[in-house]
Amino acid sequence: MRAMSRNLRTRLGWCICAFALVLAGCAPLSTKRIEHADRIVAMSAYSKIDCDRPDRCAEPSPFMAQADNAIAASAPGHPHNTVTLLNIGQNALAARINLIRAAQKSIDIQTYIWADDDAGMLVLDELVKAARRGVKVRILADQLGSLNNPKLLSRLARASDNLHIKLYNPTFDSAHNNYVEYAATILCCFRKFNQRMHNKLLLVDGKVGIVGGRNYEDRYFDWDSQMDFVDRDVIVAGVAGRQMAKSFGIFWHAPRAVPITHLRDVNAEILAHPFDAESWIEPRFADPQRVAMLRKAAEDPEWLASNLLDHSLNVGLVDYFYDLPSKDEAVHGPDSRELTRDLMKMIAGAKHQIVLQTPYLVLTRRAGKIFKALQQKHPPVQVIVSTDSLASTDAVPVYALSYKHHKKFLVDYGFQIHELMPHPADVHSMLGDYDRLSGFGSEKSSPHHGGRAPIKPGSPGPRVSLHAKSLVVDGRIAMVGSHNFDPRSARINTEDGVIIDNKAFAEQVRASILEDAAPQNAWLVAPRHPTPVIGDISQAIGDVSRSLPIFDIWPWGYATDYQLKPGGTPVSATSPEFLDNWQPVGDFPDVNLSLTAIIARFITAFGAGIQGIL
Repeated sequence: MRAMSRNLRTRLGWCICAFALVLAGCAPLSTKRIEHADRIVAMSAYSKIDCDRPDRCAEPSPFMAQADNAIAASAPGHPHNTVTLLNIGQNALAARINLIRAAQKSIDIQTYIWADDDAGMLVLDELVKAARRGVKVRILADQLGSLNNPKLLSRLARASDNLHIKLYNPTFDSAHNNYVEYAATILCCFRKFNQRMHNKLLLVDGKVGIVGGRNYEDRYFDWDSQMDFVDRDVIVAGVAGRQMAKSFGIFWHAPRAVPITHLRDVNAEILAHPFDAESWIEPRFADPQRVAMLRKAAEDPEWLASNLLDHSLNVGLVDYFYDLPSKDEAVHGPDSRELTRDLMKMIAGAKHQIVLQTPYLVLTRRAGKIFKALQQKHPPVQVIVSTDSLASTDAVPVYALSYKHHKKFLVDYGFQIHELMPHPADVHSMLGDYDRLSGFGSEKSSPHHGGRAPIKPGSPGPRVSLHAKSLVVDGRIAMVGSHNFDPRSARINTEDGVIIDNKAFAEQVRASILEDAAPQNAWLVAPRHPTPVIGDISQAIGDVSRSLPIFDIWPWGYATDYQLKPGGTPVSATSPEFLDNWQPVGDFPDVNLSLTAIIARFITAFGAGIQGIL
């Protein structure tokens, strides 16, 4: 009884502490403290303008020239834009630096993650320099994974009068939270906490934007030694910038976008050090030589021409779509979920082929109905899907739910699923060349080719994970954006992206996706070839297990992964010669049956109820 009493008191104590934390966290920061911090920032911020020229000492940029030409050629009802696909991370980072240095008036950045590693600090440093030469810079980052260092934010608040930062949907109005605070937030206000701003946008002077899947962290730009993402952005230069500016303005003024002086821990840091804040200085980079090489590339016209501009395309209309901050509340009806709505329209209108790339393949019921209807057409619409394997994914629980529905994907929806290998043969084509400035990766002849010999799977180097989110319909219309094909992107998180009806651009995106899905880079998911009688019984039991709403405990799934045999021909899974050319490699190839596989199996069995929030 005494032990039970002690346990009860301990639990009660934890509950009281959590409740007190919730009350303390929900109490708003006093107006007096906010005004005091704002006064300190106003008095101590760097106010000098380092450039006295009308153009704010902007450096020339070919992308700004593209925008000027496109805008000049546009007329009412006849828009013009120039688009440049960014498949290689280091190229995408160099393009960003080039545009930041070319800004004359404004830079607006919206992102989900902003880390304080080399890539994140490099971009921050360039933004501070732009602000100090007179460019108005605004940063809006989701608080959950961005800039959660109060000391860094305190320095940035005073780095320049022209630099303004807000965090979206901060937990307990703080930049940094511990696990207890996150847990308390989930208990008290889960719905608010659960919606995140997943948009990715960089907009310069209102006329050149970068849209896609990349956040500001080393792994999105091929700079992480452990894991790098295969991702995709697109530069849009022209009148589409007006839509992007409107979207950014809506989010910047949304109630959940909180200035950093209103954040408890940043506010406290400013008040505690009112006049002795460290002036902004060049960050200390982990690899300064690599940073110097990239900065050099960003201002080299020949490098930009050979690696990026040679595959730019002049197109007409570029539709920039974005969800509203009220998406999770649905107070604006269907318009609050604009991107999701238009993606569903794209898919439903397919006549011949859909090429889809998404790191997380967990479909909503609405998407499932559309794909099922496409499969019932005569002839059925071909659907090629490039996604992550368990060995490559950065989200094991999401993969587990995708694995649970492999039979539905293959049979009901007719998907051809290709799962990325963690060490694909064309890894250097995907990520670029680390060794030479000229070899970051030319995107000219093919959207991925980097001019370097491929490496064998299993060779030393970072693990590769898929993060790109793109869609091509009938080889004619393409989407590049932040929208994953999962319930979070469809219903909860805000997303953005561009939809472009242009055959040449669609072919660039399609070729890029198909290269990621090629046999040397991805395993093919196909039906397991069972032994007679025993295999049929196993599949029947598996069907019953998968149909249960919660439990799915049968360990032998309908499908497994296959790898092309040396010298084999990549015939389809329905071909009689399939097993002559493909060999089964198991459900989770390149994964040791350790904690990762156990978690995947566990969520497959018991995780159906959390599908809507993953």
